[in-house]
Amino acid sequence: MRKLGLIAGGGTLPLEIAEHCAQAGRAVFIARLKGFARPELNRFPGVDVGLAEIGKTIKALKRAGCQAVCLVGNVSRPDFKTLKPDLRGLALLPAIIAAARHGDDALLRVVLNEFAKEGFVIEGAHEAKSDLTLAKGPLGAVSPGSEHQGDIDRALLVAREIGRLDVGQGAVVCDGLVLAVEAQEGTDAMLRRVAHEIPTAIRGTPGAYRGVLAKAPKPIQETRIDLPTIGLATVQRAAAAGLAGIVGEAGRLLVLDREAVIELADELGLFIFGVEP
Repeated sequence: MRKLGLIAGGGTLPLEIAEHCAQAGRAVFIARLKGFARPELNRFPGVDVGLAEIGKTIKALKRAGCQAVCLVGNVSRPDFKTLKPDLRGLALLPAIIAAARHGDDALLRVVLNEFAKEGFVIEGAHEAKSDLTLAKGPLGAVSPGSEHQGDIDRALLVAREIGRLDVGQGAVVCDGLVLAVEAQEGTDAMLRRVAHEIPTAIRGTPGAYRGVLAKAPKPIQETRIDLPTIGLATVQRAAAAGLAGIVGEAGRLLVLDREAVIELADELGLFIFGVEP
C-alpha cells in the first residue's frame, strides 16, 4: 500500500480515514490545515500548514515518503486578500483566483493538479476507505414507499441541474414542490431554512414526514475530492425539517459515521436510499 498523505480540513471524515489507515496497517502522514483540522488528528504523524502554503505541504509530504495524496474535510472558500501564501502558493495564487470565478470545482482542480505534477497519486476519500459510499437500495431498515417516488425523482433532477450550473449539490422537494436548493450555505443551513422558514402547510413535520432531500455530484465535479456527503447532522436536520428521507447516487455519496447514521435514521423512521447514478 502506498503511504498516504492526508490533507485534512474540518469535520470527521479526515479522522475516519486516518483511523482506517491505522487499523489497516497503512502508513499515513497528515497535513493539518490550520483553522480547519480537528485536534484529534494531532495524535497521527503530521504537520500544520496554512491554506496557501502549497510548497510547505508538498515538501512535508515528500519528506515523509508519501506516494499518494487525499484531500478531505470541510474548507470554506477563503478571502484571498487575507491568505498568507508561501512562494509556491504565491505563484499559484493567480491561477486559483481565476479558477475560483468558474466555481469551486475549477478551483479544486488547480490545487489537485499541483500535487499530481509532483508525482503524487490522487486518491478520493472513497478510495482511501472503500466502505464510505452509499450502496444501491436502503441504508438501514426503512425504505421509501411508492408515495415518495415522485419526490425522489424530482429532487434528484433538481440537484443534478443545479450541479450542472455549479451552484450546489442538494435539493429539497415535498409533494412535487421544490422547497429549497443548496448554494454556498451548505446542506445543513439549507435544511435549517426549510425547518424554520417554510410553512408547515407545504412541508412535513416531525411525526408526519413528507418530502425528500436529494444530493448528487455536479456533472463537472472532481469526484476524488468533493463528493456529496451526509452524516449525523444531516439526518437530524432532515428530520427536524419534516422530511421522510434522504436519497443519493450509489457509489457517489459519502456517508460519515455510518453505523450511527443508520441507527439514528432507523430510530427516527427516515429512509436513506441509494439510486443508480
